[in-house]
Parts: sequence; structure tokens; C-alpha cells
Amino acid sequence: MSNLPASQPSTKTARQARITAVLAARAVRSQAELAVLLSDEGLQVTQATLSRDLVELGAVRVRGVEGALVYALRAEGGDRSPQVVLSQEVLDARLSKLCAELLVSAEASGNMVVLRTPPGAANFLALSIDHSLMPSVLGTIAGDDTVLIVTRDPGGGQALAARFLELAE
Repeated sequence: MSNLPASQPSTKTARQARITAVLAARAVRSQAELAVLLSDEGLQVTQATLSRDLVELGAVRVRGVEGALVYALRAEGGDRSPQVVLSQEVLDARLSKLCAELLVSAEASGNMVVLRTPPGAANFLALSIDHSLMPSVLGTIAGDDTVLIVTRDPGGGQALAARFLELAE
């Protein structure tokens, strides 16, 4: 029995999503280190299960920024090369660049923000928002030219819409 938060089921898919999130957020050198990090989040995983999950996720070991071998997952979309952990600075810079290039409008209502993009660009922008790890963002849903963002704060939509407009400047 795991101690996962009520919002996170103890399924294989949820476990692999947590593994992906941990590997995206920090440089992990070994399966033992990954098991400890997951355990700290209340997710108990055996070494055999972790090994199978890493194979299924396509994790590979690559030379990290500091020269040590770390686990990396393949990028999403067209670039399938293994990606090492990016700093929050890099992720924020990427989001700013994308907002400047793709954001057409940002409007809010309560805890929701609707971002408009050119046709075909919404998924790309939503993925960047998801990867930017903005603590105020609960989640995103993207269509062809529209991104819906739900904020954690019931009245946080206006501030977040303003933030995206600032990023686009």
C-alpha cells in the first residue's frame, strides 16, 4: 500500500508518470537513487518494477551536464533524442520565447485562462507550460489554436493571464 496523495492513483501509468516527472526535474544517477526519490513521494517501487518501467519509458543513460551518467528520456514530438534535465531558467526562457512567438491573446475567468495561438500551435505552447513547472498551474488542455489553463487559486486566472501577456512582450 503506498502513501500517494488522493489525487494520484497507484496504477502503472501513474507510477510511470511520476518517474517521468522525477527524471525531467533532476539528474538521477542510479535506479537506487530514483527509488529513494519516489519513496520520498510515498511511492514504493521494487528494483525489478523500476527497471521494467525505465525500459518501457525508453530511458537511457547519458552524460549529464556535470559529466556523470544520468537517466534521460526521449524528447516528445519530432526530436526523439535523449534529453538531459533542463534548469528552471532554461524552461522559463523557452516559455517566454514561445509566448512571444505564439500568443495571440490571453483572457481569464475565475481560475481559468484561455490562451489563443495560431492554428496548430496550441499543443506546443501547452506542453511548454506543463514543462515550465509553474506552481500556480493545475493543468492545461490544448486544442488546435486554444489552450485552457486551470489555476490552483480559485481567483488566480487574471494574474496568470497577465503573466502570459508579460511573457509575450
